[in-house]
Amino acid sequence: MTQLLYQLMYNRIFLMILLISNFLGTIYGYYWYRGQLSETEWYFYPFVPDSPTATLFLCIVIASILFNKKYGLIDALAFTTLIKYGVWAVIMNFLYFFELNTVTPIGLMLIMSHSIMALQAFLFLPHLQIKPWHFYVTALWLFHNDVIDYVYMQYPKYGSLDRFSDHIGYLSFWLTIIVLVLLKTLVPIKRLN
Repeated sequence: MTQLLYQLMYNRIFLMILLISNFLGTIYGYYWYRGQLSETEWYFYPFVPDSPTATLFLCIVIASILFNKKYGLIDALAFTTLIKYGVWAVIMNFLYFFELNTVTPIGLMLIMSHSIMALQAFLFLPHLQIKPWHFYVTALWLFHNDVIDYVYMQYPKYGSLDRFSDHIGYLSFWLTIIVLVLLKTLVPIKRLN
C-alpha cells in the first residue's frame, strides 16, 4: 500500500489531474460561498469558506511536489483542514438529510466531494514533513477559525441546522483536537538541531 502511494505521489500526470480537479473544486467552493460572503465583513473572509480554503492549501501542496519544493506550514494546514472540513461537511449533510427527512442530490454531491477531500489528506502523507512551529501555527489557525465560526457566528449555514449551532461548534472543537492529534502522530516533525 505504501509503495502504491509513493508511486502515485510522484507520477506527474496523476498529480496534474489532481491539481486541476482540486483547483476547479476550489473555484466552485468559493463560488458556493458567494451569498454568505456578500453578507460578511471583509476581515472574516479568510475564515468563512473553510472547505475551498482547505483545497486551496492542497493545490499549493500539489504544486510544491511538482516543483520539488516543501512548505511545511502549508502541508500542516492542508492535512488538518482537509480532514476537519471534509468530515464536518459529511456529518452536516447527513444531519440535514435527517432534518429534511429526505436525501438531496446536492447533499449527496457534497458528501462525496468532501469525503474525497478528507481521503486526499492521507494520500499526501508520504510528502508531508513539518517543523514544531508549523504544528503550533496550524493549531492557532484551527482554534481561531472555530472562534470566528461559533463565537462570531461565521460558520457555513445549513438552513434549519442553525438552531444546533452550539452542538455543531462543540463538534467542530473536537474535530480540531482530532486532526491535531493526527498531525502530531502521522506527520514527521523535523526537530531543530
